[in-house]
Amino acid sequence: MTSRGWGQLRSRKKTTSIFRSEVMSLVQLYIPSDVARYTVAQLGEMGLIQFRDLNQDVSAFQRSFVGDVRRFDEIERKLRYLQSKIVESDVDLYDFLDNDFISAARGPRDIDEMEEAINAHEGRVLRLAAAYKDMQLKHVELVENKHVLEEVSSLFTEITGRQSTAPTVHASTSGPLDSVPLLGRTDTMASRRSIGSMDAARGELAFDAEIGGMSAGHDINIGFITGVISRDRISTLERVLWRSLRGNMFLNYVDIEEPISDPRHEEPIYKSAFIVFAHGETLRDRATKIAESLGATLYQVDPSAERRQEELIDTMSRLDDLRQILENNRVARINELTTVSEQINTWFTVVRKEKAVYHALNLFNYDSNRNCLIAEGWCATNDIPAIQSALHVATEDAGSNVPTVLQELRTTKEPPTFVRTNRFTEGFQNIVDAYGVPKAGEVNPGLFTVITFPFLFALMFGDLGHGFLMTLCAALLCYYEKRLAWMAKDESMRMFYSGRYIVLLMGIFSMFTGFLYNDIFSRAMSPFASGWRWPSDAGGEGVVVEATKLGHTYPVGIDPAWHHASNSLLFTNSYKMKMSIVLGVIHMTLGICLQVPNALHFKKRINIIHVFVPQIIFLFSIFGYLVFAIILKWSTDWYARDATGELTHISPPSLLNMLIYMFLRPGSVNESERMFSGQAFLQTLLLLTALACVPWMLLVKPLILRNEHRKIVSEGYGRISSHVRVSTEADGMAGAVVLSEQEEMQADDFDFAEIMINQSIHTIEFCLNSISNTASYLRLWALSLAHAQLSEVLWSMIFQPTLKMSGALQPVAIMFGFAVWFTLTFGILIGMEGLSAFLHALRLHWVEFNNKFYDGTGVKFEPFSFKAVLDEADEQ
Repeated sequence: MTSRGWGQLRSRKKTTSIFRSEVMSLVQLYIPSDVARYTVAQLGEMGLIQFRDLNQDVSAFQRSFVGDVRRFDEIERKLRYLQSKIVESDVDLYDFLDNDFISAARGPRDIDEMEEAINAHEGRVLRLAAAYKDMQLKHVELVENKHVLEEVSSLFTEITGRQSTAPTVHASTSGPLDSVPLLGRTDTMASRRSIGSMDAARGELAFDAEIGGMSAGHDINIGFITGVISRDRISTLERVLWRSLRGNMFLNYVDIEEPISDPRHEEPIYKSAFIVFAHGETLRDRATKIAESLGATLYQVDPSAERRQEELIDTMSRLDDLRQILENNRVARINELTTVSEQINTWFTVVRKEKAVYHALNLFNYDSNRNCLIAEGWCATNDIPAIQSALHVATEDAGSNVPTVLQELRTTKEPPTFVRTNRFTEGFQNIVDAYGVPKAGEVNPGLFTVITFPFLFALMFGDLGHGFLMTLCAALLCYYEKRLAWMAKDESMRMFYSGRYIVLLMGIFSMFTGFLYNDIFSRAMSPFASGWRWPSDAGGEGVVVEATKLGHTYPVGIDPAWHHASNSLLFTNSYKMKMSIVLGVIHMTLGICLQVPNALHFKKRINIIHVFVPQIIFLFSIFGYLVFAIILKWSTDWYARDATGELTHISPPSLLNMLIYMFLRPGSVNESERMFSGQAFLQTLLLLTALACVPWMLLVKPLILRNEHRKIVSEGYGRISSHVRVSTEADGMAGAVVLSEQEEMQADDFDFAEIMINQSIHTIEFCLNSISNTASYLRLWALSLAHAQLSEVLWSMIFQPTLKMSGALQPVAIMFGFAVWFTLTFGILIGMEGLSAFLHALRLHWVEFNNKFYDGTGVKFEPFSFKAVLDEADEQ
């Protein structure tokens, strides 16, 4: 094995075509360790090589560069954290990308500086965020404490006001205290939400020395607890306290009007401030535990009014100071995040590229003798000169004098499939790849799909007006494709954007077939003179008249006179049904003929003689004859008369009956259905030919393969395939050793029974599918009929009646009718009917066309590319 020179590689350059996939080469790279990162980065920018994993037996955690991958995973995590903070703070995220830094050859020092900057920004944001959270918690505590102080002060103020109007109560008052209206509670406390017994409330008099009328020596052990609790739990607190304390308590609460923003919760919470009076320390402790178990926050409040006022003033002052500190923190955090937002997209791009580089390096083998990495990968043979150039640039960027060596290896492994596409052909190739990726060297159906797919769609969707609207929408997508590139990232719009050129061709072909069908929004056009003339005296309503045929034929498409005829549906049905059969047979014939270039490319000429030939003869013997009969019936004037006025032909025959009786009664044709002389003999000959093709397809190829195999075995030969690669094991030599891994095909690999079964399946499938697939093309007629009839219904039942109206409301009715008609036309006929025709055209290509020649068992070429890595990251 020798390395190919630059000039030799250039001389091998082949013309790129979508007809087949690119010729692929398995290449091997010897990359010096100090150049490896620069080399992989340069190749990632170009996206030309699909690297093979040479460390499949090594787990992901034991590979050489797993530490570097983890390093960039951590950097990416920090960037995601900063990005989340930018979004939370409503800071504008810049789309700026530093192309000089992204595209340049980045050394380890550049990466270290970037990492230091990211760490510094993350540290500052973390400290600011932690401080902001702590201050927010303190702010919540002060706000709640303020509301509690206000509630307690309000309660005691109310008690003081009631006592000033109440009669004096002495300790020696005769009778129970319950008989005295305590502090006028029955009048004023009705506006406060409270629960508890009057005995518990009576102790309020002992809390404040300023509340006169109660002797200082009155010994009542009553205390209170205060706090805040979530508003939806206050009722639970009431019930639990009432039952646990057996009614020996008094609870008063007030709802805090404004919600409180708590950093421990995502949304602001509505809370209530409460105060609970209870007898004795035991009951107060029990009330405290109950409140805390329900999530309440308790605060200490001094019973003295002066101290409460001082605490309230101090709390308000601290709140003002804390709000200012929070604002300063927010401004500093926004300034920091604004600085980050200017560079975060650049950092994301660089980090993802670097991580992809080390992922690729983990696929390589390390040769300790040479201190280099050995990589293998697939690339297009035409791209080898470009890869050589990229390797040279990477060596210069690294400042090394040792270049990377590229060698092309001989192998029998099947390469991945690489079909070069552009923005126009990409959508059509995606249709093919959805069915199956072509094998390397196999004929690519994408080339023919560019024309056949929109054409078959147009046969079902044919309308000049509908096609124009579809073309207009697709043309706008194509013209403003750069502005609308965001649609490619939106999951719901991606399909329309990626298929914009498909829709464009579907619209153009629909306009063409609509012109042939003479349909524009279900109306007829008359660009040429009609070949029929209606009588001037048409008679009254319900009278059937017959048009007179003129001496010329309408030059293009269907004559507009048929749109006004009562038998137009019979005519168009017959026309489109036969047209579907003719085009279907042509389409299937093209698929069968594509077996020939496949057989020539893979050097299997046996497939031409013993597969293609009998299949094409079988198809033409039955359905080729049917197409001939259709064309003959179209070209014959069945109502022509001779000089004596007699019909020169019998009535037009039924082609369906002709085909059925061709099998049921071979050799005989009814006189009333005879189309030409010698028809019975020809039909018998074609039927026998078709039957003879069945054993030809079934037996000949397997028998020939068995004889060839026996001849090879008898001569003592075996089929040997080799795959050449480089061993990295130390063997005492200065360089790596080229080994040839030879795999000899054993004699028992040939299984005649398996080949025979496979051939039987293919033969039966082809014969049956020839009938079912031909009938499947009748969908072209069925959907075209449905589309035309639905268009006619929308016109005649929605818009046309408004044109026949009279009076002052006619303009309004026309505008309204047009709006409804246009909306339904766009939504149903273009949207739903268009999607239906698209799916049916897709089926005709996947089932009826591709299965005639296409295997679709290849593996798609997925080169190492930064563009693919970044696109995947954007989708996530």
